[in-house]
Amino acid sequence: MTEKILILDFGSQYTQLIARKLREAGVYCEIHPFDKIPAADEGLRGVILSGSPSSVTDPDAPQPDLAGLRGVYPILGICYGAQWLARDGGGEVASVGTREYGRAILSVLDAEDPLLSGVASGSTVWMSHGDTITRLPADAKVIGSTETVCNAAFRFSGEPTWGIQFHPEVHHSECGPKILRNFALGICGCKGDWTAENFVESTVASLSGQLGSDEVILGLSGGVDSSVAALLLHRAIGRRLHCIFVDSGLLRKNEFSDVMRSYEGMGLNVVGVHAADRFLSDLAGVSDPETKRKIIGRDFVEVFAEEARKFSDAKWLAQGTIYPDVIESSAFKGHSATIKSHHNVGGLPEQMNLKVVEPLRLLFKDEVRRVGKALGLDQKILGRHPFPGPGLAIRVLGEVTPEKVAVLQEADAIFMEKLHSYGLYDSVWQAGTMLLPVRSVGVMGDERTYESTVALRAVTSVDGMTADWVHLPYEFLADVSNEIIRKVRGVNRVVYDISSKPPATIEWE
Repeated sequence: MTEKILILDFGSQYTQLIARKLREAGVYCEIHPFDKIPAADEGLRGVILSGSPSSVTDPDAPQPDLAGLRGVYPILGICYGAQWLARDGGGEVASVGTREYGRAILSVLDAEDPLLSGVASGSTVWMSHGDTITRLPADAKVIGSTETVCNAAFRFSGEPTWGIQFHPEVHHSECGPKILRNFALGICGCKGDWTAENFVESTVASLSGQLGSDEVILGLSGGVDSSVAALLLHRAIGRRLHCIFVDSGLLRKNEFSDVMRSYEGMGLNVVGVHAADRFLSDLAGVSDPETKRKIIGRDFVEVFAEEARKFSDAKWLAQGTIYPDVIESSAFKGHSATIKSHHNVGGLPEQMNLKVVEPLRLLFKDEVRRVGKALGLDQKILGRHPFPGPGLAIRVLGEVTPEKVAVLQEADAIFMEKLHSYGLYDSVWQAGTMLLPVRSVGVMGDERTYESTVALRAVTSVDGMTADWVHLPYEFLADVSNEIIRKVRGVNRVVYDISSKPPATIEWE
């Protein structure tokens, strides 16, 4: 039995941060839409109500049904969650006219309250709301205030229910981790022992029971997610796991052979499929980025399916789906948002009549890396930067040809090697090289040249949703530029992309 905290999502942009902070404290938690509350089980220890872009005063505001939870389990309402608890309990919530956003200073009014235990008055907290609680319910008392928010923190009498109008999950709330730990470890009584090693042990046992003597197919990409999923499954069912690694011809230089050697060294049962001619032929004459993506996605599914049919006894398709994918597919988004459907391999499970197994669907990206480390995953794969699914096709701007891919592979290999040799690779979240549809005049050996331009891109990020460009040393950039121009035939100019996301994206296509 795994102890857990249930997080009910009302559409806040910060909901995932709540989960991440709890997981960092060793507490397992799950996010579910407020209107799809799962049945309470033996492991449930407490409930958190997230913030929301909605106002509790709206006629169609989200209204959770907490029957069976309220008064039985500890509950913590955050921002919208706190305002809903107050209004539902007979208090008043109203618009303050101006949105309260940014840093505020918390005054602790009840230092004996277990939620605020050890939290110092004067701590910075982060506000982000348009409404405020103007009157608490009769059975609630204020335990914390700020200069502009009288009821910044409160508790109901006679039940383990709290509300706070600031966001403890964001980095700017100094006391946020302490408050969340007070709730999860103190009030809810969680042990805080959910670790990567525990996850491996329980997941391998679960997979063994779920899969029995069945055979499983998994598509490997060379990335962290699919590799960790493969190692978990391999530990559970051994050689009954059949891995397929497709070479689209759009991988980095020597990547297919290097990654295949790594997989074989880990004892995985891997089949490599050479399909570069097919992908590059189908991309001939195509310049539109979205069309390129669709062609590559279609070809991958078809090539994978052709190879997978050779394993006629397989009953399961394994995927490296991780928790942000699951959340984005199911979380409450409100009326105007577009819901993203997540499918690693399109409709392949239905086409082949396979059941799906996703051993990483409960993990965030950083947790996947910790599990990979616990499993002994090769550091070359464990520490790899994210790489786009369509590969170098979307880093060759415009039409993709074998010649352009070869040029880009050579330039990119130099960039990656230099990042490693300068000790910069691990401080960069993602890096890559773009071949631009731009030619310019240059001079080499007293001769005029008219050749291609490549752009270098390196960013820091946590989850890829936002990113900032990396301030790489000038001497490093000069070395990379000189090396590329000197060694890669067809390139006479190198530029460095200093755009952040937003407004730019990490990839150029």
